[in-house]
Amino acid sequence: MERACERLNLRAALKRVRQNAGKPGIDGMTVEELPEHLRVHWPHLREELLAGRYQPQPVRRVAIPKAGGGERELGIPTVLDRFIQQALLQVLQPLFDPTFSNASYGFRPGRRAHDAVRRAQAYVQEGRSVVVDIDLEKFFDRVNHDILMGRLVKRIADRRVLRLIRRYLNAGVLANGVVIERHEGTPQGGPLSPLMANVLLDEVDKELERRGHAFVRYADDLNVYVRSQRAGERVMASLRKLFGKLKLRVNENKSKVTRATKAKFLGFSFWVAKGRVIRRRVAPEAIERLKERVRELTRRSAGRSLAQMCKPLGTYLLGWKAYFQLTEAPGALADIDGWVRHRLRAVQLKHWKRGRVIYRELVARGMPAGAARKVAGNSRRWWHNSAMALNRALPNTFFNQLGVPLLAS
Repeated sequence: MERACERLNLRAALKRVRQNAGKPGIDGMTVEELPEHLRVHWPHLREELLAGRYQPQPVRRVAIPKAGGGERELGIPTVLDRFIQQALLQVLQPLFDPTFSNASYGFRPGRRAHDAVRRAQAYVQEGRSVVVDIDLEKFFDRVNHDILMGRLVKRIADRRVLRLIRRYLNAGVLANGVVIERHEGTPQGGPLSPLMANVLLDEVDKELERRGHAFVRYADDLNVYVRSQRAGERVMASLRKLFGKLKLRVNENKSKVTRATKAKFLGFSFWVAKGRVIRRRVAPEAIERLKERVRELTRRSAGRSLAQMCKPLGTYLLGWKAYFQLTEAPGALADIDGWVRHRLRAVQLKHWKRGRVIYRELVARGMPAGAARKVAGNSRRWWHNSAMALNRALPNTFFNQLGVPLLAS
């Protein structure tokens, strides 16, 4: 605990919390207000932490839509508790991380999702053509506190740290003005949660290593690569038992044993190219999620100008491009570029609304009068019209200037 409260460690924790930003917890304090709060209250808080008396506040429940439907519940700690958790994480991570499996990639220093995808691709290239794709049912909500604390006791000697982690695990959830007690689960919005997940699941990793399996895990996303369907079924049965010992449940509706080229992993899927070479591509589900998000950001009834729409759209697409640039099938990115610009042209036509306005604007932008008249004559068929040679009046450079990047460039 003394190491967690050292000045340099606290400065680093404050910097990280401010970089991560995020919404306030139940007390309403923002990350911008945290430094001043610490200047006034830190001596007392430090005393409570070193004496083992500090009590975390309940977390704020926030529901966010899941890609496959339904909602995921996040528990948002106060910014003060995020700061204290971050300070603890910076002390605990170097203790635990070197002992974790090399096949574990999620939320670890110097490791990225791209590294996990490349390793999975290498396994498939080696001939492990069947994957055991495991999805854990509400993992962060189902973490058993006693089992997790049992693993931590073996590695952490400082009882104050152990008590504080237990208090963070037990901190209630504020929902509809009522604090609900929590006896299992770890809030996904806290800096310590990913490390706690890796501590718990490391037991499964070690057992898979002991059995000589080829696998990749990213947080609670686990894929085991084998050479036959029969071997995959055996691994699936053994994993149900392993997770059962941790009181975790395999989601039978989403977990499966299938051909590796039919599965997706961290947004990517694999395909067999010429010469039997395994290549990476963006999974169809990831493309559909992108289109859903673009539709949300460009709702034509939102009452915003095209330039206003393009600002958040450009930010989203830049982040998406940075992640999915790992693809080895760039043709799909070009198709998405065409679809995005098709949609934006339809949005612009809708904003112009009336036929005479559409005609005037298109001609002013260099479209031949006959073609502009044809578009204006079908002024209510926005999507159809946006495909009618509008690239001269509304070229890609127009959208580039509005901050919408080309994914395929």
